[in-house]
Formats: sequence, C-alpha cells, structure tokens
Amino acid sequence: MGVMNGSNNDEYVKLLGAWPSPFVLRTRIALNLKHVAYEYLEEEDNLNSESVLNYNPVHKQIPILIHGNKPIRESLNIVMYVDETWLSGPPILPSDPFDRAVARFWDVYIDEHCFTSINGVAISKDEEERKAAMAKLEQCMALLEETFQECSKGRGFFGGDNIGFIDIGFGSLLGPLKVLEKFTRVKFIHPDTTPGLFHWADRFYAHEAVKPVMPDIEKLVQFAKLKFDTSIFK
Repeated sequence: MGVMNGSNNDEYVKLLGAWPSPFVLRTRIALNLKHVAYEYLEEEDNLNSESVLNYNPVHKQIPILIHGNKPIRESLNIVMYVDETWLSGPPILPSDPFDRAVARFWDVYIDEHCFTSINGVAISKDEEERKAAMAKLEQCMALLEETFQECSKGRGFFGGDNIGFIDIGFGSLLGPLKVLEKFTRVKFIHPDTTPGLFHWADRFYAHEAVKPVMPDIEKLVQFAKLKFDTSIFK
C-alpha cells in the first residue's frame, strides 16, 4: 500500500469499507495514488457495526476514512481530502479552478445519472422499466465518451496523463457495469460506439493504483445474484 508521506505521517489512517462497494473503491484508489499506508477494515455484512454508527451516525454508510481520530465521510469528499492532505503522488484534482469545477460536475453527474441507471436496471420491476433504465445508461455512456475526448485532450485518462477525479468517479463503476453487461448481454462500453471509453477502461484496470483493489468480476456477479432478487440476475 505504500509509505505514508506528508505532514501527517505520524497520524494513523484507517478505512472502513466493503469490497463490493464502488464508493469504497474510489477511496482505496485515491490512497494508492498518493502512496498512503492505511489499515483496511471490512464491514461487508455489518453496516450497523459499532464502528460505522460511531463514525457516521447520520448516514450510517461507508466508506469512512479515519485520519488520526478524525472521520471523513462520503466517497468524493474523501477523495478530495486525500488529494489535499497528501502531496505525494500525482494530483487528483486539476490545479485550475475552472477545470476543478468541471471535474466535480462530472463526478456528481456520474453518481446522479450513471450509477442510478445501473441500479435502475438491476432493480427494475418489469421490461418497460428495464428498457428505460438501459436507454438512460446508454445516454450516459455517449455523454461520457464526449467528455473523455474533451477532458483527456488526446491523452490516456480524463485527468490527462494520469488518473484524475473523473477517472476515479467513473472507473469505480466499471465492475457493476461489467456485471450488468454480462446479464443483459448489452455492451454499454463498446469499441464502435464508445472507442475512447473502451480503451480508457483497459488503461484504468491496468493502472498500478487500481489493479490490486479492483473487485473480481465473477465475485461481483455472485454478489449481485444474492443482493438483487430480480429476474435479470436469475
């Protein structure tokens, strides 16, 4: 996991998470990018554990990053905190205020539209609901393809030469997206329709900060079958 650097190297770093969570994955990638040593505590089947309730009594959600005795909550908030706290490793957010605002906008869009569409397909009650969610997800991919072309400026990632804020926000959803592709037999990221995203996804998966923490797809498939009691996962 690397050596902790920066002004807070005497303070303990701990992460409460669950392996299937894309939001926990974001935090782990950010910590890896910054070469921060941390203890990871799996809370998979126990989100009402004393630790979670103690550190996040309002939302009762993971991830929770504990730096010293201070809890930081919400995945995008944690990624920003990691970027600002540890100066080791590449910057995650751009230095230019406008570019930072653009990156934050797209990560909020990814959560509010892409993630909710993936979830919408999974929990759809009938064919009509499923088709509507899938159509929305395809729109999201088309828009993110355009965004990739604009933000990457011909380089490998949304963040340019290295993984940035949008890469982490969207890349964390690649696992659930691949699971959905497996069950729906629809390729939402395809070399013909989204060539930029298609090659970007390969680079993202292969990155040294991502590869050790990306959940296994078959394991995610089994998790989805247990979690979502709908016909799509039968």
